This record gives sequence, structure tokens and C-alpha cells, in this order.
Amino acid sequence: MTTFLILILLGGIGAGLLLLREIRARQMHIWLADYIRRQRRPSHPGPTHIMFCFVDHFEPRWSDADYETEVKRVDRWATGYPALARRHRDADGCHPKHCFYYPEEEYRKEHLDRIEAMCREGFGEIEIHLHHDRDTEDGLREKLSRFTQTLHETHGALSHWPDGKQLAWGFVHGNWALDNSEPDGSNCGINNELIILKEEGCYADFTLPSAPSATQTSKINAIYYAKDDPLHPKSHDRGRDVEVGGSPWGDLMIVQGPLMLNWKNRKWGLLPRIENSDIRASYPPSPDRLDLWVKAGIHVKGRPEWLFIKVHTHGTQDCDMDALLGEPVDTMFHDLETRYNDGENHVLHYVSTREMYNIIKAAEAGEAGDPNDFRDYLLPPPPNCRS
Repeated sequence: MTTFLILILLGGIGAGLLLLREIRARQMHIWLADYIRRQRRPSHPGPTHIMFCFVDHFEPRWSDADYETEVKRVDRWATGYPALARRHRDADGCHPKHCFYYPEEEYRKEHLDRIEAMCREGFGEIEIHLHHDRDTEDGLREKLSRFTQTLHETHGALSHWPDGKQLAWGFVHGNWALDNSEPDGSNCGINNELIILKEEGCYADFTLPSAPSATQTSKINAIYYAKDDPLHPKSHDRGRDVEVGGSPWGDLMIVQGPLMLNWKNRKWGLLPRIENSDIRASYPPSPDRLDLWVKAGIHVKGRPEWLFIKVHTHGTQDCDMDALLGEPVDTMFHDLETRYNDGENHVLHYVSTREMYNIIKAAEAGEAGDPNDFRDYLLPPPPNCRS
């Protein structure tokens, strides 16, 4: 905040108006107050354990591609990702685990068969992605029920809740519009979506951050429970932090990725760019970005030694695949393994979103020590996953 004030003082009214315009244009007014108020992650004895998770909005049909293009995109991942992941391991001997959030509306058995094969080798897990617009409660329930059953019965994906009666799955909302959070009501249409997701088996939502979209919440850099107000949209704008010794509250757990201001990468040399943990060829991972993800300090309240980093991408967009399956991400993993896995200051754990959720729940229950012990704490690996 001090830097913003200095810019205004040095540049005068013109600079101040420019700054305010940029804040509004990038929707920063939604979350900037929470960013300014944020507190540093508390110090703690011993190393920081880093849970690193890569979430992919995996859309083979992106940009209305023809079938041949879809197949080429999936084939490239089926061959390129195992080759990349085999070069890397965390402190537990695990390869990086890619979380394939596959769109319900794009289902093709042959594409999921290829992804399933990667999961059986230990390179990732399949979860739920959904784009919908002006939907109804019945329509949403039908889509989720049908798709989750298909993924489990046909592809061995998804876990079960401990009672064994219901499938458990993570969720990423298409177009970021979780709980009808677009201002114009597009790309969703359902104000009680958090309730429906929970009732249908969702263990946590991993959509955020969505900045600079207007769907971004005012609460940032957090793991929290949100309570749905069925009469109003965007009920997850605020919530109650998950904490050691706490208990579930509200309707759904929200697990956010880092949202920061990058002062080392400035627009016009003045205004900081938004670090929204999105990996693209146009904004590749870098040591500075990695340091910001760590600095975001996302953790379960009362367990600061367990740090959670969730980054995301749209892996089938052709312009980004060279970066995602090539040198930029290869270097990112190498950077994680060399700078954040020395065993003394940091210990690195590559996790899926299911494993991340399990470790979060272990922290909430008061578990401590090595988070590797809690990868399957509540939800076991799905049948197609080599844990």
C-alpha cells in the first residue's frame, strides 16, 4: 500500500487516476483490501513442508477444435507428460502429479482412456470440470451424477467417501463462475451451487484464484469453508478458515492458489502485475514467481509448517503446450527440487488435489509431522491411481 501512495505522490493526480483506473480494470478492487491486510505466515521450528499441486482445466475441444485436433492434443499429453514427469521426484520419491480436471460437456471415452493410462502409472488423477450456462438445479445434479459415475465405472477414476456409499471428487468451475459469480449471471445460473456440489460428493473446490475476472473472491490466499446463501450468488466470497482443532463448517471447502502482486514484473515500469498462479507460455514459471507462491503462505491456521501451493493451467491450448511439456515447466520442477527440497529448510511433496485435501483434513484434525503420512488420510486412491 505504501508503494501505491508513493506512486500517487510522485506522479500527482494523473498518476493517481491512472492507478485507480488500472485497479478497476483488473478487478483488483475486489481483493486488494484483503491483500493489504494479510499477515505473514507464522514462524515455526523445523522445515516447511511444501505441498505442490498442478491443476489443469483440461479441454481437448478448446476453441471448438475439430476431432483430429482434439486427438493430437490428448496424444501429445499422453506421450509428453510421462517423459517430463519421470525426470523429477519429490522428497517422498513421487513424480509430479498432474490433476486432469476434465469437462463433463467434452466427454469422449477415447480421450479419457489415454489419461487413465497416465494415472495408472502414477502421473496424475482425474477430477471434475464443468462449463454450464443458465442451468437449473435438476440439470446440474443430473450432469454431475452421470459424469461421476461414468468416470468411475468406465475409467476407474474418483475415490469414495469413507462410508463407501458416495463418490468423492474435486471440482473446478468453467469460466470461473462458481456459485453464479459472474455479475451478469452467465456461465452458471445457480445460486445454491455450493450446496449441490457438496450433496453430490464434492470434497473441495479448486477454481480460485480467477483474477483478473470479476468472479474473483474478496478472500484470497486461503483454505476455508464457505456457507451457501441459496438466495444470492457468490456465497464463497467470504468464509471461515480451516484450522487445527476445528471442524467442518458451512457447505464446501474452498482451496485457493496464490494471488499476489508481482513488483518485479511491472506494467509501464510502474504498476505491479497480478500473480494469479496461472502457467502459460506468455507467463511462464520463473524463480520470482515460485518465490511469490511460497510467500503467499497458504496454510491451515495453526499448522504454518505445512504450506499449500496450487497452480493451474489450460493444458490443451496449443500455444501453451511447448511451455507446459517443455523447458519452462521442466525448469520449474528442477527449481522446486533444488531450492525448496533441502530437507533442512524445506521438504517438497508433489500431490494431487485429493492428496492435498487429505493433508488439509489431517492438519485440521491435529495431525503433525511428515504430511507424506497423510496423503490417503480420508479419501483412498481411486482404482486407476498408483499411489
